[in-house]
Amino acid sequence: MLKADCTSELKVHLARSLPLPCSVNRPRIDLIVFVVNLHSKHSLQSVEESLCHLDAAFFLGKVAFLATGAGRDSHCSIHRNTVVKLAHTYRSPLLFCDLEIEDFRAAMAQRLVRLLQICAGHVPGVSALNLLSLLRGSENPSPEDL
Repeated sequence: MLKADCTSELKVHLARSLPLPCSVNRPRIDLIVFVVNLHSKHSLQSVEESLCHLDAAFFLGKVAFLATGAGRDSHCSIHRNTVVKLAHTYRSPLLFCDLEIEDFRAAMAQRLVRLLQICAGHVPGVSALNLLSLLRGSENPSPEDL
């Protein structure tokens, strides 16, 4: 899906929920992306249950939310505002993507790798704590407007 030259090694661990099993040789975790499928209430419930397993300090620029299925609002079981408020509650960035379209998947993969580079400290002059302010854009309403 994504091919890029990189000086560091990228390891992705997929999990349906937290906590992760204990492992002595687990690599450092630089970014956690919670994926919410807007077509599945179970998806949102699983994310909400997993959030309590993270230390509050980890939310300082190391967590992001990805809402999938945003391209077909008429089929959504979860309203977009629900996910917007969830991300706002945890002061974490929120990305929307329709993963059924190849070009969108590739663009989202590139964006997530860039977020990971920032969270891992590989982008000079940008820290993980700047992440939320960098991702806030005019396309995302402020939670006060909801």
